[in-house]
Amino acid sequence: MTRNDEWIVEESTELLKYLYEVMASRSRNSVKAILNRGQVIVNGTVTTQFNDPLAPGDRVQIHTRVATESVSMTGVTIIHEDEDLIVIEKEAGLLSIASNDEKHLTAYRQLTNYVRNVRPENRIFVVHRLDRDTSGIMIFAKNKEVQQTLQNSWQESVPERAYVALVEGTVKEDGTVISWLTENKTFMVYSSQRENDGQKAITHYKVLQSNRNFSLLQVNLETGRKNQIRVHMKDIDHPVVGDKKYGSRNNSLGRLGLHAHAIAFIHPTSGEKMRFESKVPAVFMRTFNK
Repeated sequence: MTRNDEWIVEESTELLKYLYEVMASRSRNSVKAILNRGQVIVNGTVTTQFNDPLAPGDRVQIHTRVATESVSMTGVTIIHEDEDLIVIEKEAGLLSIASNDEKHLTAYRQLTNYVRNVRPENRIFVVHRLDRDTSGIMIFAKNKEVQQTLQNSWQESVPERAYVALVEGTVKEDGTVISWLTENKTFMVYSSQRENDGQKAITHYKVLQSNRNFSLLQVNLETGRKNQIRVHMKDIDHPVVGDKKYGSRNNSLGRLGLHAHAIAFIHPTSGEKMRFESKVPAVFMRTFNK
């Protein structure tokens, strides 16, 4: 667990009244939410009871992590957690949420189990998704209000969403791809240059490294459409390595060459600007170290 604040009780009182006093800078609703989510520990035991009696000498702690570390997760690493959000790194091959093929082992299901380990009523809400074969950073909300705030103000609240893509061939210069995307019944996304022929998608890319066979690109999304990067890399005749669906003939990585590298956002509750970055997978770099 990550410890945030700790106090020793000096006078007999009830728990919620005490929390209001020691956390006076927070709103009463915020304090109640901390208690309800199981973040309050009294003398080493989690409690959610507002009227628990406190005696002099009792130790009260607030933990940022709301669930115990006894919940094991596969393909998920938590890199930040607070009252409203969980930011994770997802490994390639793990679904964000359930599909017809995979009902249980998803990032969403594992995080739901994680927060319910403290309180069965706790829930997780999907803010955005990554393709199954894309690794990197994702944000999940702990309540519906935070989810909707982020989703409804995505363009304003998320000023940076950067990926790293390993693509086939030598990309000679930086560029931008603009097209309109549509999805057919077989879940294939198509790109059109005809204005308003689908959802407008804008992708900026910068060459980080290249050789005769491959290029490593930093890709920044101005819009966040399904399969956007994969389709746009196909559009410029440099498909993402391992992306057979969109034209790749090379599977030397054994996975898709796409990684959600960084995300910056305005925290929907505190208003603080936050930024998280994930290392470029080592397997991407081996291509240039030979």
